[in-house]
Amino acid sequence: MYEHLLNPKSVAIIGASKDERKIGNVVLKNLIYYGYKGKIYPINPKNEVIFNMRTYPSIKDIDDEIDLAVITLPAQLVPESVKECVEKNVKYVIAIAGGFSETGEKGKELEEKILESIKNSNTRIIGPNTVGVYLPKSKVSTALTLPDRTALPGEGYLAFISQSGALGLLTMDTISEYGIGISAFINLGNRIDLSETELLDFFKEDENTKSIVLYLETFKNGREFFNKAKQIVKSKPIVVLKSGRTDAGAKAASLHTGALATNDNIVEGMMKQAGIIRAYSETELIDYGRALGYQKPLYGDRIAIVTTAGGLGVITADYVSSENNGVGLKVARLSNKSKDDLKNVIVPFGSIENPVDLTADGSTDQYDKVIEILNRDENVDGLIVYALFQTAKVDSSLMDVLEKHMKGKPMVVGILGSKFGKQMLLEAEKRGIPAYPSMERTVKAMKVLYIRGKYLEGRDIK
Repeated sequence: MYEHLLNPKSVAIIGASKDERKIGNVVLKNLIYYGYKGKIYPINPKNEVIFNMRTYPSIKDIDDEIDLAVITLPAQLVPESVKECVEKNVKYVIAIAGGFSETGEKGKELEEKILESIKNSNTRIIGPNTVGVYLPKSKVSTALTLPDRTALPGEGYLAFISQSGALGLLTMDTISEYGIGISAFINLGNRIDLSETELLDFFKEDENTKSIVLYLETFKNGREFFNKAKQIVKSKPIVVLKSGRTDAGAKAASLHTGALATNDNIVEGMMKQAGIIRAYSETELIDYGRALGYQKPLYGDRIAIVTTAGGLGVITADYVSSENNGVGLKVARLSNKSKDDLKNVIVPFGSIENPVDLTADGSTDQYDKVIEILNRDENVDGLIVYALFQTAKVDSSLMDVLEKHMKGKPMVVGILGSKFGKQMLLEAEKRGIPAYPSMERTVKAMKVLYIRGKYLEGRDIK
């Protein structure tokens, strides 16, 4: 059934329009722009020709089966349009308009009419109050933003489920700059029907998804969600950015999607019990999803640090070991054997203690040998490696070295710098290497690997 949503063979745009100011125009334009290869059916009672495409007065006038219908009409017209979709046996309907339960009783009545229409039918509703979906693999975008102003990511391994459309689109626009891809984006909106819990089931089985990240203001059914998540995290990591933590945030959430507040202490406890990683910003949401999707869990807390810039090593040691302004792991004590081996690799004025400092004289070959030595050290559980390309003896072949050592102990990479460094971040993403443009983000990525490792270990799952 989910195949009809994530790989639709046909899409109808109800409310398609010539007017560039209208949503029906933008959605149709996006389907064309992103190269959707299925059949597109614009619905417009005026029988206008839009983008050289024939339009239909009603969805019932289409002979073909419709997998996905996007309703771009005002809220008061949506219930009747949904009714027609049910009669047509449309599999999924995206209701884009706002003006439903988030606005009060009249809006809630409209939602109830929609639910009554789909009762005992095969039609499922996404939304209302949603931007719908963005599916890179099937090239479907129902986003309300124009392609020349907002970038959307290519194919990747993160499934992104969001209760907020704007936050989802802005986050995707940002991560596109770093080449980070997604397997799917689904904006739930008011989620009167399709919920985050059901989507967990699909993405658990989806071979294109390595981790699932969610932005939620509330849980539609908290107990059901956490019971489901507890099973899924055994094989696939889940990261949640949950807003409404404070009274002010909960009030804002209720105005946004009609969400009801949940005690955050209860949410926090349930997340830990279920093995869900909690994020506190959109940056952490994506960072953690990538680390968990690309890298093995970390089962110990002893971290080795490799750098060619001593200052980065010192600050990272603080971040790693500090409980208050860090992540509370340990800077590993290297074995004497490792130190002896390191002496034969790096320059005499470098550091064979942890952090291991290759100095500006460090080369790609030295990185390779140092990482190999640390991978053999039984006192080391994981590695933080700063791949710094500003010095003469380090070049892009370092990416080959890092990719090779992804088979070793859990490793995250810091790549700082805005010129060549940016290119290397893009290259790391292509290779599935978890790499980050700051020390803090690099260290936090290592911490979530440890949190996941401890959770799995505590349940004898490895």
